Amino acid sequence: MPSTYTDIDRAVYSLICSHDGITARELAHKLGITRKEVNQCLYRYPFIRDLCYHDEDYRWHGLIRQAYPHEGLQDYCGWYGFVDEFLSLDEDTWLIELERGCRAIGRNLNDTRGLIHSFTDARQVMRNLFADLHGCSVDCDNWELAFELRIKRAKWVRIYADVLVITPTHAFSLEFKRKDAIDQDEVLQAAKYVPYLEVIFGPDLDVIPALVLTRASDLFRHVQLPNTTAELPVASADMLFNVFDEYLTFLEQ
Repeated sequence: MPSTYTDIDRAVYSLICSHDGITARELAHKLGITRKEVNQCLYRYPFIRDLCYHDEDYRWHGLIRQAYPHEGLQDYCGWYGFVDEFLSLDEDTWLIELERGCRAIGRNLNDTRGLIHSFTDARQVMRNLFADLHGCSVDCDNWELAFELRIKRAKWVRIYADVLVITPTHAFSLEFKRKDAIDQDEVLQAAKYVPYLEVIFGPDLDVIPALVLTRASDLFRHVQLPNTTAELPVASADMLFNVFDEYLTFLEQ
């Protein structure tokens, strides 16, 4: 969907989500375009139609802010918080909070496929990751962390992610599979929502997708996406650390 719209659409959305209320006149002035062009964006661009609103003074606001931390993002997650908050919770407490949040966002919790085991697997993988990062003196306690992202407010925008880790410079979208072998369809699934997340987070964050295979070991490689030159990192749980180091390069510091 994002590719069918213009850079102006995305720029208008980004400005709205970066301000505490902004008028169409101000948007036009900042972007050097006409009010007519702005109004076309306001009423046709799916991200604005679903994830923005105007108040009684016709000042536009975004439901998810493009600032760190991303206010409003918590309304679309099963669990959202900072890394240090996550690490302070025992498994039972975290799982209760996650299930409560999933119900609030309409996430189906039918456990016919071992969903709860998938949740606890993901939790342990992330705890191990942050332990590894702490071991390398990476200051990650104030990173944002989200489990079970479901942006599906109205009929236009649909975005899903198993786990998001948001640093001041990057947003890592992690697709978890309880498998030990790479499946091309699951690689594509991990990459599917990257263009949408790039709109949500704006130009200041690089969105990095990765596929995490929790039943594999000693696996870290890149898989080329079909019909592109792009590659997606695939890692076992014990090698997820390398995905973050590749983009944040803390081992070189």
